[in-house]
Amino acid sequence: MFEDVKAIFERDPAARSIWEVLLYPGLHAIFWHRIAHFLYKHKFYFLARLISQITRFFTGIEIHPGAKIG
Repeated sequence: MFEDVKAIFERDPAARSIWEVLLYPGLHAIFWHRIAHFLYKHKFYFLARLISQITRFFTGIEIHPGAKIG
């Protein structure tokens, strides 16, 4: 996760500090997607989808747990 924070901070000209980046909903969505994707790959489909839906509720960003990012 630290690598994500560092990459966002370096690439986003509006980011003034790493603490500010930690509040970005996109960062939260990626963090939870990685957990959901791990569960999805290990056939815990319901739990993966549940995490995905809760994340969408809080961030407004929907990423299917089966999606490969990167």
